Amino acid sequence: MSKPVRFVGINFDHMHMGDLLRQVQEHPNAEIAGIADADRARMESTIQNFSIPAERVFTDWRECLLTTQPDVAILCPKTGEHGDYVENVAHYNTHILVEKPMAASLYDADRMIEAMQKSGKTMVINWPLAWYPPHLTAKRLIDEGTIGEVIEVHYYDGNRGPLRHVADKVEIGEEEANRLKSQSWWYQAESGGGSLLDYLGYGVTLGTWYLNGQAPIEVTCMVDEQAGLEVDEHSITIARYAKGLSKFETRWGAFTDPWTHQPQPKCGFVIVGTQGTISSYDYESVIRVQTRQHPDTHEVPVDEIKAPLRGPIEHLIDVIQNGSPIHGPLRPDLCRIGQQIVDTAAQSAREKRTVPLLP
Repeated sequence: MSKPVRFVGINFDHMHMGDLLRQVQEHPNAEIAGIADADRARMESTIQNFSIPAERVFTDWRECLLTTQPDVAILCPKTGEHGDYVENVAHYNTHILVEKPMAASLYDADRMIEAMQKSGKTMVINWPLAWYPPHLTAKRLIDEGTIGEVIEVHYYDGNRGPLRHVADKVEIGEEEANRLKSQSWWYQAESGGGSLLDYLGYGVTLGTWYLNGQAPIEVTCMVDEQAGLEVDEHSITIARYAKGLSKFETRWGAFTDPWTHQPQPKCGFVIVGTQGTISSYDYESVIRVQTRQHPDTHEVPVDEIKAPLRGPIEHLIDVIQNGSPIHGPLRPDLCRIGQQIVDTAAQSAREKRTVPLLP
């Protein structure tokens, strides 16, 4: 076995840090070299869960990087700080995994890409939906030509809200979640909060993957405007492409969380091609397909996903050690197209008009 790949986890703003570090701990060729957050209390459950020794726990991320000399830094800061963190961490000669979304703005996304180009290291943006077997199976069938050329992507996704659960999807009560809204970065516009920034990137990034890299011409978006909240909990985006319209909807406040019970509307994708259609819903064991040869909607079992496409940690290790290509939705160039759509949608919602895709 080759030398273990050393990971550090920096900034615990996003609850997915615990999920990612669990993947590191469970990988036979990886180790947690250190963790860092200015607030030690936010790391306590991780320290206990993974038995991290005191000498690997830091409250200064710079000290963490200098002391541990990791191969990979996992970054989970609030969205509004992604650009700053990548620019700063890029100086420490480490590969970087950024938990979704890519950034709070196209400007920050470009800063991130430029910083990593200068460092010569790899950066990936992790979208958890990119590993779901239904969505991977849908992409395989698209690439095989099963439904012809993709001309529409319909996306609906979200959950009961980011304050209703923590790492490993441990639930928080509704009353407590509502109390935390006034304190949480998720509900602060300056920090990159809101369902649009949290979930639209999923839909438009995987949508761009399904559309084989096509970008839209213009975007129209509307968000809810609830009294007392400075960010949205519900957004609907329509993107006009050269060959059709696609729709992307985000929701904090779905009736149920899709990992427990699929809400209605279902979370996931419906993809329309010139020769057929596919519905691919989060967490389900089948996708549903129509083709001209078989116009009845029939179920297709999802593929058994094997290493190194079961998650971001094993995949990034494969990229680093074997030079394998980056899984499509994690590629910074493809994610940048998604960020263009997100920024254009946000501008459209603010100005209440259709906006040409931002360059």
